[in-house]
Amino acid sequence: QAQLVESGGGLVQAGDSLRLSCTASGRAFSTYDMGWFRQAPGKEREFVAIINWSGEMTYYAEFVEGRFTISRDNAKNTMYLLMDNLKPEDTALYHCAADQNYTNAYYTRNFSAWGQGTQVTVSS
Repeated sequence: QAQLVESGGGLVQAGDSLRLSCTASGRAFSTYDMGWFRQAPGKEREFVAIINWSGEMTYYAEFVEGRFTISRDNAKNTMYLLMDNLKPEDTALYHCAADQNYTNAYYTRNFSAWGQGTQVTVSS
């Protein structure tokens, strides 16, 4: 099972950008479907974006509205989430998740490996 570590969160103002990174251990990174999820205080965890093992397919939650871009660099065992035009309602703990592509995680959004999260706080 992959060990995932997120980074890149921080405190920013509305309209600013952040790039989150998720680095995975092991040699199987290029076989993982991966995703970003977030959880705000007092709310349930929600799906943000997902990318398949090759990086050829991506899908976003409706609230993203074209502001976020998910990508990956399999040579660096790293997945990214570039977030532009951040809003206060984007404030949350952002987690990355991964699972082997044969589990169809890209379609099911069910992942077995999760990171601890990186905090994003957007002030108005």
